[in-house]
Amino acid sequence: MTNNLDALLTALYVKIDDGIGGTRWLGRPPRLTDSELVCLAVAQALLGFTSESRWLRFVDSRLGAMFPYVPKQPGWNKRLRAALPLVKKAIRLLAADTDFWFDNHWIVDSTPVECGRSRPTVKRSDMAGWAGYGYCASHSRFFWGLRLFLVCTPAGMPILWALATPKMDEREVLTAMLDREPETVTDRPGLLVISDKGFASKEFEADLALRGAELLRPSFKREKKRKGESLLKSVRQLIESVNDTLKGQLDLEQHGGRTFEGVAVRVAQRILAMAAAIWHNHKTRQPITRSLIAYDH
Repeated sequence: MTNNLDALLTALYVKIDDGIGGTRWLGRPPRLTDSELVCLAVAQALLGFTSESRWLRFVDSRLGAMFPYVPKQPGWNKRLRAALPLVKKAIRLLAADTDFWFDNHWIVDSTPVECGRSRPTVKRSDMAGWAGYGYCASHSRFFWGLRLFLVCTPAGMPILWALATPKMDEREVLTAMLDREPETVTDRPGLLVISDKGFASKEFEADLALRGAELLRPSFKREKKRKGESLLKSVRQLIESVNDTLKGQLDLEQHGGRTFEGVAVRVAQRILAMAAAIWHNHKTRQPITRSLIAYDH
């Protein structure tokens, strides 16, 4: 199979349309279908367009043969913000259609999603009540925004994800994610959850044990070396590379959202783009499943 952006969008359209497309509308059906909307959202993230107006001009001039109708910028923004449940379903549909879905090794981490820098922006932002101040240890700086909690396989395929205020405890957020979808853990006997020291807690580990999962994390200086810790450093690099894909190649920090719904769907759009690339690379038997090189131009 051909491994380029056109091939990805064609395969993705067929998959989405067969899996969750075909929604019946009251009255006149939309000229841009849900399946086309998902494909365009993936293409926008892969091609690195952070400006919606520039993106729509590009679609009109370069992708008109594949997408004969695209709404103007206000209509596109409205459709995209309303498509968050659809994008979530698409992420799960693609993940479950790969062998990675059955992997019993999970990597969990959180990364900042900045939503504003200046104090006046913070005061007048519609994100008030959702966003907050937090500290990014990897960059040694404070930020104002949200945290993206991502649970993925070693190959980078997203399993669970959530956005939360930075003031929330990481263990509480992950526990809530598992409570919302408990079958994701019970369907994987012997599940191993790999994390950093931020998830260290006897109560949290006991809760995972009750779910049939085990936590692998680095030990503190006062602790004895934990089982499997010698292999942890190389494995932890995987989640850092996933975050680098989201931020360095899919422009996660340039999302441009101004409301919680806007930020959430743009974060989901980038997670979907990464999942779509992994899914297509897996189906076309590419040696590196998380490579975006064939789709970013």
